Order: sequence, then C-alpha cells, then structure tokens
Amino acid sequence: KKNFTRSPSLPLKHTPSTLNHPTILSPYMIMASTSLPQPPPSPSRGPVGAEAESLRSLVQSDLLSSSQQTEIALPVAAMKVLLEVIRRSTSSTMMGLQGELEEAKTAMLDLAKEENICGFRSHIPLQSGCELFMRYVTRCYLDFPNFTQCKREVLLRGEAFAGMSLTARNKIAVKGCEFIRDGMTVLTHGYSRVVRSLLETAHTVQKKNFSVIVLEGRPEGGGARAARQYASAGIPVTVVLDSAMGYACEKSDLVLVGAEGVVENGGVVNKVGTYALGIVAHALGTPFYVAAESYKFARLYPLNQKDLPQVPQTAPPPLLDTT
Repeated sequence: KKNFTRSPSLPLKHTPSTLNHPTILSPYMIMASTSLPQPPPSPSRGPVGAEAESLRSLVQSDLLSSSQQTEIALPVAAMKVLLEVIRRSTSSTMMGLQGELEEAKTAMLDLAKEENICGFRSHIPLQSGCELFMRYVTRCYLDFPNFTQCKREVLLRGEAFAGMSLTARNKIAVKGCEFIRDGMTVLTHGYSRVVRSLLETAHTVQKKNFSVIVLEGRPEGGGARAARQYASAGIPVTVVLDSAMGYACEKSDLVLVGAEGVVENGGVVNKVGTYALGIVAHALGTPFYVAAESYKFARLYPLNQKDLPQVPQTAPPPLLDTT
C-alpha cells in the first residue's frame, strides 16, 4: 500500500453536507469521477398539476389562519399543516408521501417569505420544525410492510409529535421556574413566548417575588411589547434602552432570553443584540440562560454570523412608541 498526499495543484471540494470541511481529492478520485457517466436527474416524486395546486391552497389557508393565533408558534402551526397533508395524501408509497411533505414544506417557506409571516424574525424555526417533524414521523416505514398500516402509524406519530411541541412551552416554564428566586432581578431581551410563559408561571403560579428589566428591542420594539404583558400579569417591570444593556446587566441577577434557533455548534440564533448581551453578561459574571423548544434545533453549523440565513427585508420595520 502507498500513502498519497495532496498535491498543491489539486482543488479542495466543498459539499453541502460538510460545511467548511474540505474534501481532499486524489488524482485517482478525479480520474474516476470524470470517467464515470453521470446518472440522469431523478424525476420529481412530489404532487403535480391539480394536486400541487390543491396542496398550495391548503398550505396558504391553514398556515395563514394558524399564524394569526398569537399564542401558537409558527413551527407548531406548520406541523398541523403537515398532518393535514398526511390525512389527505393519496400516495401509495412512502416515497410519494415524503414527496408531498417536502412539497408542503417548500410551499410554507415560500409563503412565509412572500407574506412576511415571520415578520423580522428568522425562518430557521419554521424550517427546522418541519424537518424534525418529517424525520420523526417517517422513520417507521421499515417496521410495516403494508403501506396502509405505515401511513396510520405515521399519522399517529405526527399527532404525538405535534402534541409534544404544543406543550413544550409549558414544560419549559415549569422547569425554568427553579432558576427564579425571590428578590431576583431578571434581564430579558426582545419578546419571547417561552420567556413570558416562564416568568408568568413563576409569578402567578409559584408566587415568587421578582422584578424584570427589559431591553426595548429596537427597531420593532419587541421588548416594550413584552413589558406590557409582564405588567398586565402584575410583574414589576422596567424598560431600558438597548444601549444601556451593560448598566442593566450589572444590576441583574440573571439574563433570560428566548431563541429563534439552536445550531449544531451550540450557538443560539436570536434577536439582534443577544450576542452583545451575552458578551456583557460573560464579562460581568452574570448567569445567562436560553429557553427554547427542541423543534428549534436546526441542522446548521455556522462558523460566524455571515453563515446564517439572511432575513428578507420586504418592508421597513414598523415604528413603535415605547414610552
């Protein structure tokens, strides 16, 4: 056997599955790849014609109606759409059903960008929630030789997964209350349903006395919106400028934020300013906690913030009076 080393003239090949991890090509690999005939493109197995139009109509009606319910997270609404796709599916094979689910996921992502459903948030939770749902429900196809039984099991697994995702926020709230103690000052940034549920549970259910400092969250004022919710629940709250995060963090006992996504290297994708807040908290020795549902775990491995998917700016952000 001989050991081959990379020649300086040989290229480095990057593949989508190995982000920023180059593959070294030997001369024999290059010769073999160029000599072998390329396979023809595989035909699309998704719905076509009238079925595709019906699928897009279903996605548009169900996702838009669910997204208008402020207490339902968009990924959970997307899972309900995928469940309806499974119920209405006429496919006779698992590959055909997977094609329909993939088509529905693509349609939802396109609709979210066109209708600006996500607002000025990232589309990462919508995409990761759909992908986790699809991987979870379609893993059972090897256990059932009969597709009818397999489809029934897929539907049951999908309903169970959607139910777990719907109750995830309450479970995080109950578990996260252990970190809140009497007399604490909690610093938050932006608006997060999970953080709001956690703090309201600690105050109203467990009767803990604490105060909250909220960064106003420009430009759309998500922090000011969250402050109104905390005040209506009877929690003492103070809204401060984003630029005063260092001053506010020094007065706080812990920092608690939500997340739009959790990537494979352990990083957290959230509202602009979270990165700076994390650096400030680390410098001051203030504990920093992130509350996020598991369906926000994304198959991304960014090495810096430029590697993250960019949020499309279809309209200027709304101006909000935070006084």
